[in-house]
Amino acid sequence: MVTIDINCDMGEGMGQDEAIMPYITSANIACGYHAGDEHTIRQTIELAMAHQVAIGAHISFSDTANFGRREMQLPPAAITGLVTQQLVIISHIADAAGVQLRHVKPHGALYNLSAKEIEVANAIAKAVKAFDKNLVLFGLSGSFSIREAKATGLQTASEVFADRSYQDDGSLTPRSEPNALITDVNASMQQVLQMIREGTVTSVTGKQVPIIADTICIHGDGPHAAAFAKTIYQTLQQQSIALKAF
Repeated sequence: MVTIDINCDMGEGMGQDEAIMPYITSANIACGYHAGDEHTIRQTIELAMAHQVAIGAHISFSDTANFGRREMQLPPAAITGLVTQQLVIISHIADAAGVQLRHVKPHGALYNLSAKEIEVANAIAKAVKAFDKNLVLFGLSGSFSIREAKATGLQTASEVFADRSYQDDGSLTPRSEPNALITDVNASMQQVLQMIREGTVTSVTGKQVPIIADTICIHGDGPHAAAFAKTIYQTLQQQSIALKAF
């Protein structure tokens, strides 16, 4: 039986966490650098625990003004530092709640840079491994993020997106471009099933791009996030695809 994880970015103040949480298996929790604070981290962890959802750190550049979506060119040591700081914050709260941190996923600009810049990917991977070698690193399928994490000995989860369109090289269409976001739930579901069953995704030009789908991301800040999560969760169950966190 095929097994897949469904993850969603949580604790970002979007007001949909309670509606989404029953339909995911992993929650990426904002650590305060692009959104959230200690209160929202604790609240989101408690919500995840109530639904038996695995928790992970959603690490970012320190950029609340731009929701972590502004690229910053930082030296590797600075990237390692900001990753470690966020892991310390969320781990302290998770420990107090009696739950284990399971994974790490970069957010926004940090995610995109780690996908295409080997130095950024390497700095993140080394920081995560130094903090806890058992954490799973979520990264864009086929990217430097996955490659560098594997090279350091980390377990990885190749991530695909239910609500984003793809370029011919397997990268995500920039949000600044038309059709970057998929807003139709049926189109999203079709893309998800193709990625899981066929190991490909259709790019914006119609090219079949090979990918690996270990975990499916649904963005919690999308207006249709709750509907997408419910439809994807229920459809995958109906298709006898097992849903399980790493």
